[in-house]
Amino acid sequence: MFEVKFADIGEGLTEGKVTEILVKIGDQVKMGDSLFHVETDKVNSEIPTPVAGTIAKILVKPDEEIKVGQVVFVIDDGSTSSPVKEENKSEAKSEPVEENASVVGSTPVSNDVLPSRAPEAQKPSQPTIQKSSVKYDTKEDFDVIVVGAGIGGYVSAIKVAQLGLKAMIVEKQYYGGVCLNVGCIPTKALLKAAKAFDIALNKNDVFGISYPGNVKPSLDWKKVQSRKDDIVGKLTGGVRYLLDKNKVKRIEGKAQALDPNTVEVDGIKYGCKNLIIATGSVPNSLPLPGFAEAAKSGYLINSTGALSLPTIPKKLVIIGGGVIGVEFACLYANVGVEVTILQGLPTILEMLDKDVITEMTKQLKERYKINVITNAKIKEIKDKSVIYELDGKEQKITTDYCLESVGRKTVIDGFENMGLDITDRKAINVDDYCETNIEGVYAIGDVIGKAMLAHVASHAGIVAANRIAMKNGSSKAHDIKMDFAKIPSCIYTSPEVAMIGKTEQQLEKEGVEYKAFKFPFSAIGKALVDDHPYGFVKLIVEPKYKTVLGAHIIGSTATEMISEITTLIECEGTITEVARAIHPHPTMSEAIGEVAEALETGLPINL
Repeated sequence: MFEVKFADIGEGLTEGKVTEILVKIGDQVKMGDSLFHVETDKVNSEIPTPVAGTIAKILVKPDEEIKVGQVVFVIDDGSTSSPVKEENKSEAKSEPVEENASVVGSTPVSNDVLPSRAPEAQKPSQPTIQKSSVKYDTKEDFDVIVVGAGIGGYVSAIKVAQLGLKAMIVEKQYYGGVCLNVGCIPTKALLKAAKAFDIALNKNDVFGISYPGNVKPSLDWKKVQSRKDDIVGKLTGGVRYLLDKNKVKRIEGKAQALDPNTVEVDGIKYGCKNLIIATGSVPNSLPLPGFAEAAKSGYLINSTGALSLPTIPKKLVIIGGGVIGVEFACLYANVGVEVTILQGLPTILEMLDKDVITEMTKQLKERYKINVITNAKIKEIKDKSVIYELDGKEQKITTDYCLESVGRKTVIDGFENMGLDITDRKAINVDDYCETNIEGVYAIGDVIGKAMLAHVASHAGIVAANRIAMKNGSSKAHDIKMDFAKIPSCIYTSPEVAMIGKTEQQLEKEGVEYKAFKFPFSAIGKALVDDHPYGFVKLIVEPKYKTVLGAHIIGSTATEMISEITTLIECEGTITEVARAIHPHPTMSEAIGEVAEALETGLPINL
């Protein structure tokens, strides 16, 4: 018997409501088949079975509130373990369950998903464990050891050293982590090249450019890849330089914590008063038929593989309509690839404001000619074809590659046995200072399972470093806390998308009074000059005090523009200040001023 448990399908989710049961006792189900619908404050999803077998018990009913970790079904899969007693179902403890994001439309916590409701920093649920003195003979002792030299890790190590503490950092593979090596930076390098090629190929007439003999431009993919690699090399080399400059000891290898005061790397032990865990995350994968074989053959790739394809494919299918999936869809569509997105939910980018989703979907379909298929239930991969179900009918799509983009999962190898407070999703719980339930042990970045974004990791690194330095009596340190309600999020498509705060649909569901206004870039001179009249700025404010509740921008420079609103929120400013601030002309940021004027006075100027 196999116990199916309700797993966290959102960022920090704790509960949901069953809306519909899709099977009955005695039904035969295959792995990935939907068992029931669940409604949460983040998303509505179909929950799949992780095993094949016969429905033995249904432990939930429609309209019932269920909690993460609760056993909801028992399936006879041929195993011999005893099913949970029905009377104890609400108290059942959970083991981690691998999420099948694109199969059922669930949303793993990842940098593939924008935070819809920024979760507050969570206090560890266990009482703080006092650290003991070092028990091992160590080669060298430090005030702080940082494990992981990604964006969060190297920033925290540098800040610790700048605040006067002796620091060491351990890295097993990439200085600069996923972001600099196989994430943010290389992706944006390829996106920039693809965008330039699109302009050269399709926009030359717009800007009055002609080519001798009407020969169309071509893209040298090897040069594009070489430029990407050069950028990555410069930045990762810069990380090593900065660590050395700030006298942070660098150690290469895989770290394991023997206790909160001792880290072992390749058999050598190092002591520390404080430990910062910054081990990051890796791409998720779906445990579906044919996936393992497809990955071995090279047909199924993740985001890392998508960055280094030897040639430009003719056809690409992307499983997952989140941030990473949509960015890669735009990248490859811009260089002439026939792209299909298979998304399990009713929409792509489901955590965005509804108006942004509508506009981005329109751009993908009409401008990029991307085939966006929603409500698709992935079944298997077979012979370079993805099999999926749509409206009850089985469909097949054959392509050169399949990109699996279904979120990311944390990496806590080497730290599981320390006594850390770890969630069912294998994330480390921390408080507002990024300190765990063990005194002097901190965790930052993706490994805490909140907003998996590079800028969140680096800021958390600064928070943790200052906290450690303050506890060690540093006069240079500051009392800084994490505030997950003030995190901007960006998508580097064309047009770009950026947001901070809550969406309109969230505020409606919560019954919060608000005012919203949307100003189109088609009315902004700079957007017309740049031939980017797409998108808009949408601001949502609290009517009485005029504070910003949410900001949502879709446009060519959205990722640069969001910082104005982020700063406003951090300074506890109001829309009145924005309306009175002079926005230079001609710029895209004039749209922010126009929205502010409309919300302040009731009337925009140029609309």
